[in-house]
Amino acid sequence: MAGIYIHVPFCKRKCGYCNFYSTTRLKLKDSYLQALKKELEKRCHYLNGEAVQTIYFGGGTPSLLEPAEIQSVIDTIKKLHAVAPDAEISVEANPDDLTPAYIDQLAQTSANRLSIGIQSFDDEMLALMNRRHTAQQAINAVSNCQQAGFGNISVDLIYGLPQMTAADWQRQLDMVAGLGVQHLSAYHLSYEEGTAFGLKLKRGQLSEVSEDESLAQFEILTAWAQSADFEHYEISNFARPGFRSRHNSSYWNRTIYLGVGPAAHSYNRTTRSWNTSNTTEYIKGIESDSCVSEEEKLSPSDIFNDYVITALRTSSGIDMDYLQSEQPRQMVEYLRQQAESFLAAGKLEYSANHLKLTHSGIFISDEIMESLIVV
Repeated sequence: MAGIYIHVPFCKRKCGYCNFYSTTRLKLKDSYLQALKKELEKRCHYLNGEAVQTIYFGGGTPSLLEPAEIQSVIDTIKKLHAVAPDAEISVEANPDDLTPAYIDQLAQTSANRLSIGIQSFDDEMLALMNRRHTAQQAINAVSNCQQAGFGNISVDLIYGLPQMTAADWQRQLDMVAGLGVQHLSAYHLSYEEGTAFGLKLKRGQLSEVSEDESLAQFEILTAWAQSADFEHYEISNFARPGFRSRHNSSYWNRTIYLGVGPAAHSYNRTTRSWNTSNTTEYIKGIESDSCVSEEEKLSPSDIFNDYVITALRTSSGIDMDYLQSEQPRQMVEYLRQQAESFLAAGKLEYSANHLKLTHSGIFISDEIMESLIVV
C-alpha cells in the first residue's frame, strides 16, 4: 500500500496565514506539468512496486489546473504504477474556481474526492485572510459539486481567528452541518514566521485570541462533531463514518509515499526526502536531469519519534505492542516513564494497549509529544 502526493505550487495570491510554498507565476504551469511527469517517470521505482491506494493533489491551488491537466497527471501515474481500482483520488480546490463548467469537467476525471478550502463563512474574515472567494461562493461550490455527483467532499475551516467569538465559531460549524459534507478539517490559526499574519502580529496590527477563548472554541468543535455524527479521528480532522481521509491517514500510519513537485516530501520508512521549494529551480533541475531534492537517512530515534508524533495525533494512539516488538527497548521504557505524569493528570490513557490522548490532553498535545520523543 502506497500513496502519491502531487504539489501544485500555483496561487493567484497569497493568503495571510499560509506558510506553504506557492508561487503566483502561473506562466510556469505548462513547464511545471512537463517536469512533474518527468519526475514521476524518473522516480517510478521509489514505491518498490507497492500498489497505489491514494493520490492527492495539494498545494498551492490544484484547481488552477484544468481538469484535463489533472487527468493527464493521473494517467501518467497509472502508466507507471499499479493503481488500485478503488483508489482515493483527492483534489484540493478553491471555491471560486469551482464554476459549474469546471465542476462538470472535473466530474469526468478519475478524481473522486474534493477538499474545498472554505476557511470561513464570514466575508469579513475571508477578506482579512486575503481569500479570493465569498461565503456564498463557497456554499454554491459545495452544492454544485454534490449535484455533479461528488459524494466525498471535505471542507477546511480555521478557528481562533482575530476577534472570533465562540458564537461566531458555532455559526461556522452549523453551516458545515447544513451543507451535508462528509469530512471537516478544522485548524486553529497559527501565526507563522514569514506570513502576512505573522508580520501583522509583530506590528501589533493583529492580536491572538486568548487561551481561554481558544479552548472554548475547541470544546465547541468537539461537541459539534459528536452531535453531528462526525468521528474525531485525528487532532484536526473529523469524518462521517466511512469517510476518513485515506491519504492523510497513510501519513499517520507509516505508509510509504512519493511526493512530486516543488517542495513535495517523500517517505519510505528508512529515508525522508524533499524537493526544492522553488518552482523555477525545480523545472530547470528536472529538465537537466540534475538533483532537485535532498535526502536524509532516518536514525532509530528519528523512526521512533516520527511514529510517536504521528500516532499520538490519531484517535487510535500509539500501539504499544508495535513499539515493544519493533522499537529499541530503552526508547520504549523512556516513553513509558515520560507518560506517567500525563497519565496521572488524565491527559493520556491506556486503552487496548494503545496510549492515547484524552479529550483534555488534545489541547496540550504539542507539550505531550515533545515530552515523549527521544532527544
